[in-house]
Amino acid sequence: MSWPEFWIVVLRVVATFALLLLVTLINVWAERKILADMQNRLGPRRAGPWGILQTVADGLKLFFKEAVIPRRVEIGMYLLAPFLAVVPAFLIFMVVPWGRPFTIGGNEVALQGADLNIGLLFILAMSSLAVYAVVLAGWSSGSKYPLLGGVRATAQAISYEAAMGLAMVAVVMFSATQGDGGTLSLSEIVERQAGTWGDIIPALEPVLRFVPRWNLFPQIVAFVIFFTAIVAETNRAPFDLVEAEQEIVGFHTEYSGMRFAMFFLAEYVNIFSMSAIAATLFLGGWNGPTFEGSVPAIVSGILPTVWFLAKTYLLVFLFIWVRATLPRLRYDQLMQLGWKRLIPGALAWLVLSTAVISFRQFGPPWSS
Repeated sequence: MSWPEFWIVVLRVVATFALLLLVTLINVWAERKILADMQNRLGPRRAGPWGILQTVADGLKLFFKEAVIPRRVEIGMYLLAPFLAVVPAFLIFMVVPWGRPFTIGGNEVALQGADLNIGLLFILAMSSLAVYAVVLAGWSSGSKYPLLGGVRATAQAISYEAAMGLAMVAVVMFSATQGDGGTLSLSEIVERQAGTWGDIIPALEPVLRFVPRWNLFPQIVAFVIFFTAIVAETNRAPFDLVEAEQEIVGFHTEYSGMRFAMFFLAEYVNIFSMSAIAATLFLGGWNGPTFEGSVPAIVSGILPTVWFLAKTYLLVFLFIWVRATLPRLRYDQLMQLGWKRLIPGALAWLVLSTAVISFRQFGPPWSS
């Protein structure tokens, strides 16, 4: 690897890290303002213009707050758990392309932390690793209440991660028919959603010429399953049984100061990351009109990132809307939805998708 290539990699990683920190500050403020509007309240409005610096104020408060360590903790695991929550949250977003690649000095720069050819498997691995943070935080605290929260987190993650993975498989199988074979690279999946459905179905070109070639339309059931699963994976309402403030059994009951802030940061980074993954798999990622030749080159270069952020924030808004609308499920309802509805539904949709794709690719089995 040459020095220019090395520094390009470093800049990509730093830019991805900075983007996540920036959007986290915005997301916390946006959630408070949107929830306030939906509940006929004012929300934050004192720290900075329109209260936009409220997140910074909260972070400074937690930074200077005393970090209390309970007497009966397993100190090594207790200190490690917050890092196990934050690190996978950032690594998940590293494989998500958030803009169109461009060229500088003969070197192509991808707006993506790392373009892995096993990107989807990497996402599943990191989301599974994040569960250990919750389990270790609950167990190492030396109290039965956080331990209950950790046990709940384990069962919930196993339930909904299976449905999330099955929904991803359906998208991967469909994407394989839109290009040269199958791929697990998110950048390749985005490229295969370029254009419109009119380009794929010439007979209906006058009707479909303005319909983007997103996986959302043929895989709408997989999208609904995937979105429900990622809401549960991020422990958001109505699936926030892991925290359950009213029952005082949250896994971070015994955490304070910056260690609590790290769990808080990981949750909001995961919300954005999972929304970005959904936008990449189902909404075409950064694909969108760039108006090349009609606008300055710098504008057409920025527009793909603008489309990506717009699609991602549409899904972030759905996260907030669901929180403001639905009450928390009982634990038996949460498990029944995962095991009796989502997983069987995802399996049935995967079988149906396989049958349709096979029929289109190879014809009816009786024809041979």
